[in-house]
This record gives sequence, structure tokens and C-alpha cells, in this order.
Amino acid sequence: MKKITLIIAVVAFSAMAGYAQKFAYVDTEYILSNIPSYKAAQTELEKQSTEWQQEVEGLFQEIDKMYREYQAEKVLLTQEMRSKREEEIINKERAAKQLQNDYFGQEGLLFKKREEKIKPIQDEIYNALKEISNESGYAIVFDTSGGPVILFTNPRYDISDEVLIRLGYKN
Repeated sequence: MKKITLIIAVVAFSAMAGYAQKFAYVDTEYILSNIPSYKAAQTELEKQSTEWQQEVEGLFQEIDKMYREYQAEKVLLTQEMRSKREEEIINKERAAKQLQNDYFGQEGLLFKKREEKIKPIQDEIYNALKEISNESGYAIVFDTSGGPVILFTNPRYDISDEVLIRLGYKN
């Protein structure tokens, strides 16, 4: 069984060696950092995120204050009044968590805004990269900005500047 697997591997490798593949790589972080509209979109998203975060934190501070006041007055309140105050605190906390989720959740406003502002730029990059790959005959184009997946790259095969030029930007 091992011999058959080895033979298949050798045959597959030999077949692939006969068809030389062209490879290239890009650094999408580098490309994005050279696109002014991306920088503007990032700044706008960060500003909006900060505003929403402050709003949510303000609500949680109010809840904390309500809880501390409740704890201080708890011994003086009737059972009915305690239940009412506890319910107010719980309802306010639920509303704050819901608002936080509406802003920052998986389908929240920040996600939607990011998709609205950033996705068109990413699509432009992808389309330019696709055109360059088709014209130059690249079989595979790697992205080096994704992390330590690629340990070494020869700058000769970096087509990031070519993508920027295709998009109408200069380094």
C-alpha cells in the first residue's frame, strides 16, 4: 500500500514539474495603506466606533450608579420597592447590552458600515489583482499580510506596486 502511495506521489510530482506554474505575492496591508479612500474610511469608522463606545459606556456607568444607590437604600425599601428597583436596573442593563450588540455585534451597525466603506475598495483590489494575474499568467498569488504563513519571499515576485498602479495610485 505504501509503495502505491509513493508511486502516485512521484507520478503527480513529475506531472506537475512538467507544467511550470507562475507564482506571485502581494501585501494587501501595504496596498491599502497607499489608498487614500481606505485611510479616510478607516478614520471615519474609528471615529464612529469611539462615539458609540462612549455612549454604551455611559449607559453602563448609569446602571452602576443605579445599582450602588439601590445597595445603599436597600435596607430602607419595602419588598415591593426593592423588586421594582431591581427590575429597573435589570431592564436598563438589558437595553444597554442590546444597544451594544446593535452597534458592535456580528450584524451590527459597525459591521455594516465597514462593509459599506471597505468592501468596495477590497473588491477593486481583487479585480485589479485578477486582471494582472490573468495577463501575466500567474497560477497563484499569495497575500503576505495575513500573518506568518509565508516565511520567505523574494521581492522580485511582489506585485503589490503593480496592483496600486492598476488602481491608479502611486507609491
